[in-house]
Amino acid sequence: MGKICLLFLVTLLSLNLRAQTSAGKVVTRFINAASLRNTGGENPNRRISVYLPPGYETSKGRYPVIYYLHGFTGTDSIGPNIKNILDLGISKGKIRPYILVIADHFTLFEGSFYSNSTLTGNWSDFTAFDLVDYMDKNFRTLAKRGSRGIGGHSMGGYGALKIGMLHPGVFNSVYAMSPGLLAFVKEFGPNSTSYKELGNIKTTEALRKSYYPKVLVAVARAWSPNPAKPPFFIDLPFVYQGDSLLVNNPTLEKWNQQMPVYMVDKYADSLRKLTALKLDWGRNDASRFPLQCGMFSQKLENLGIAHFAEEYIGDHVNKIWSTDGRVLNALLPFFNDYLEFEK
Repeated sequence: MGKICLLFLVTLLSLNLRAQTSAGKVVTRFINAASLRNTGGENPNRRISVYLPPGYETSKGRYPVIYYLHGFTGTDSIGPNIKNILDLGISKGKIRPYILVIADHFTLFEGSFYSNSTLTGNWSDFTAFDLVDYMDKNFRTLAKRGSRGIGGHSMGGYGALKIGMLHPGVFNSVYAMSPGLLAFVKEFGPNSTSYKELGNIKTTEALRKSYYPKVLVAVARAWSPNPAKPPFFIDLPFVYQGDSLLVNNPTLEKWNQQMPVYMVDKYADSLRKLTALKLDWGRNDASRFPLQCGMFSQKLENLGIAHFAEEYIGDHVNKIWSTDGRVLNALLPFFNDYLEFEK
């Protein structure tokens, strides 16, 4: 009986040790970036969360990095469910051991849109330069373009596409899940109710209770700030006087320069430098997502830019951080195929 008990304890200890060694670790740091110094009241001291793979602390190896961009209203948080999916990616062989980092882009109006702004700070530069530099100096990364991928969901998918266009020399591959604000369509088109609703909102308190108007303000603070126009300090491409639509052409052009469907012609050569590019969207998502993703993919195809585009059965959030979701079964395998790992 004593031998059986001893064997059981040894087996249990072995299983527990194996479970511990197959789990990664999440650490948090803060970066105070010069690129985020601003006059718009945003905090330039940003938290980042870093997922380190199993065995990181006991090895001397170096790892590729996935720069993951969160969505509107999100933060850098890597909670237990997200960490479980990141662990499963390695344990199930979806991807070799890797590092993943998420930086906090939650702003006063709940999202930076990963854009450089004269009002809120240079969030694109922060991501492509300050964050990358910090990761390479403070973690055992493979500090080269071939070992850096950028991806994200919704606002983060938008950011991944745009930053990938702007900085193909920094990142080798891009994966955008349900990217938003690729073009003026549906809720963000000129004939939606969103601009009328925003025109009736006069205070920050009232704005916080809305959704689409709040997104428009966050976008405008990034793309078309105007420090002379309180309370939100923005210009908009479309405004209404009663039922009459007025188009602000200079502001419309500023927004066109930030929307990927309209950016493709200018940045086609940059996109061709990427090792791999993929976007996907849920069939049952809000109708703007299939529409604008299709527009973007068609534009890429028309210019002969190699990419993957996939519609899956799901909505905006139900197939992302789940065991049957896109991160585990699509995004991580994509980066496993196209990032350079240590030999």
